[in-house]
Amino acid sequence: MSEKAQLNYVEFATKDIEASKTFFGSVFGFSFTDYGSEYSAFTNAGLEGGFFVSPAVAQASNGAPLLVFYSKNIKQTQGEVEQGGGQISKPIFSFPGGCRFHFIEPGGNEFAVWSESA
Repeated sequence: MSEKAQLNYVEFATKDIEASKTFFGSVFGFSFTDYGSEYSAFTNAGLEGGFFVSPAVAQASNGAPLLVFYSKNIKQTQGEVEQGGGQISKPIFSFPGGCRFHFIEPGGNEFAVWSESA
C-alpha cells in the first residue's frame, strides 16, 4: 500500500538571519540549530524548517506562499509581534470564519496570524 507524500519541512530566505532567529525565538518560541553562518534550522514551530541568507524574501504581494500562524488570542500575539520588532503590514481584519493580521519579520518575510475571533 502506497502512502502520499506530505509537507514535512519549509525553508525560506532572510536578509538578516540573526534578526529572524531573535524574532522567532522570542515571539513564537522557535529553537535553532546553526549549520554555518548562512543556514539555521528551526524546530518547535509546528512545522520544522530553516532560514537561509538571501537578498530576496517572501512577500505575498509578489506571489510567495504565505505561512499563517494560529493564535487563540490574536490581539496579544499582535502586540508580541510588534514588541519583537515585527511590522504590521495588514492590521487585524475579518474574513469568513475568523480574523487575521499580516506582519513583516525583521528579516523581511511576510507572515500572518489568524484566530476565530478578535
